[in-house]
Amino acid sequence: MTSPQGRMRPQHPAEHRVVDLLATFGLDAPVGGIAPALSLTGVSVASGDVQPGDLFIALDGAHAHGAAYAAQALAGGAVAVLTDERGAQIVADEPAAAGVPVLVAADPRALAGPVAAWAHDNPAADFVTVGVTGTNGKTTTTYFVDAALRTAHDVTVVMGTVELRIGDEAIESPRTTVEAPVVQSILALAHERGATACTMEVSSHALALGRVHGLELDVVGFTNLQRDHLDFHGDMEGYFHDKARLFAPGQARRGVVVVDDAWGRRLVAEAQIPVESVATHVGSPEGSVADWAVTSADIGLDGVGSTFTLRGPDGTEHRAMSPLPGLVNVSNAALAVVLAHRAGIDLQAAIDAVGTAHAIPGRMERVVERGDGRPLGIVDYAHTPDALVLALEAVRPITPGRLILVFGSDGDRDTGKRPIMGQIAARLADVLVVTDENPRSEEPAAIRAEILEGVRAERPGLADVHEATSRTQAIHDAFDLATDRDTIIITGKGHEPTQEIAGVFHRYNDRDVLRAADARRSSRGLPA
Repeated sequence: MTSPQGRMRPQHPAEHRVVDLLATFGLDAPVGGIAPALSLTGVSVASGDVQPGDLFIALDGAHAHGAAYAAQALAGGAVAVLTDERGAQIVADEPAAAGVPVLVAADPRALAGPVAAWAHDNPAADFVTVGVTGTNGKTTTTYFVDAALRTAHDVTVVMGTVELRIGDEAIESPRTTVEAPVVQSILALAHERGATACTMEVSSHALALGRVHGLELDVVGFTNLQRDHLDFHGDMEGYFHDKARLFAPGQARRGVVVVDDAWGRRLVAEAQIPVESVATHVGSPEGSVADWAVTSADIGLDGVGSTFTLRGPDGTEHRAMSPLPGLVNVSNAALAVVLAHRAGIDLQAAIDAVGTAHAIPGRMERVVERGDGRPLGIVDYAHTPDALVLALEAVRPITPGRLILVFGSDGDRDTGKRPIMGQIAARLADVLVVTDENPRSEEPAAIRAEILEGVRAERPGLADVHEATSRTQAIHDAFDLATDRDTIIITGKGHEPTQEIAGVFHRYNDRDVLRAADARRSSRGLPA
């Protein structure tokens, strides 16, 4: 069954001859040759998403080679297969592939993006394109930039962790950055619908795996680099190396880099494209030398947002605003303003648009408002040690009572951060409810135990620490513990619409459960 993102195809696709594909990319003709009239109208790396007329690119994956699914791709209408030598051997043993052209390349993954761009007549050429990378803040910054781009572009595209959106029509996104052929097909469909600007999140996985190959972005931004994904990158050096791939000729034309951490400063020094620096920590040494700098910030105690002053390269100061609380969102807003401005938006228009951007799903999202006996209930995606610090520090000033944290840590991911996050939580929150995030194939109790090891380092007696085997129960427990002076913040999953347990995806969303807990409390006659 074709996935939702697999169905995001242009209604009137371009058509190109397969023999022209060989000539364009320097590929050898397959044994038996190719009929001169054989044409392709699309590209897919997912066998289940293949549509009639597609080139199926069979990649060597972590668990299986895509060539093993060639029969499914051919049944879906694939007209040819592009793969490596090993994949070609696998396809050759498939009876259903008899007579189907099999094209061989040393690195088909690297070709997937350029081939898809070629197949769709390079749709990005008609767009203003902005990419955002970094550990934390990608989603928020992307939405801020899109708000600014909408002041000059009637139809825009957003591709990221939360959704794939063209104009006002959106579907859930399967990952932060979708596969290269999907990126190109979405841009081709958006071009048909009159879109002229695109903002996308670019993950380190995407950069390492070539998901943005074939796309040269106009402006790219870097938020920060903090501990995450070390199970994939090995160490911080490898993580940085993959992030830096975005700031290279052919991948982007110019960059904007936040230099609040050493990684950002290193990126400015090593980037192979023109970059501007942005310092967002008031009074930091970087502020005096950065191209752009936040020179003052007023963190609003109403929990709605913050105002700040942004100095430009010419020394002019501009009053700006972040619609979300906390210094971290001052940083995101400042970066977004500069990115949008360098993407062609008038500076004041960018400042105004970012300051009034709508709520972003799962990013400091106020789900239950304080009052009438209710605590303030916030959902945030913070799932790294640094992000957790920033989230808790952001809500502390707007919490007259206790700060109640519901959190966990992912399974099958960087295990070293679990006790670190437990210790941070014990230090910065008043009441902890430790529960599950996405256990995946791991035993949930074992993950919680590693978190609690860090909690004990700060609170040996586990005072005001609770453990819940169900995330739903954890949120209900937190709501039952809270008064209207307290703030509940639920971190780790944010917008996510599912929870993965033992390989099964269950429909689940923190916002929905928090609203249900509020309704349940009201129905029991307790102070709402």
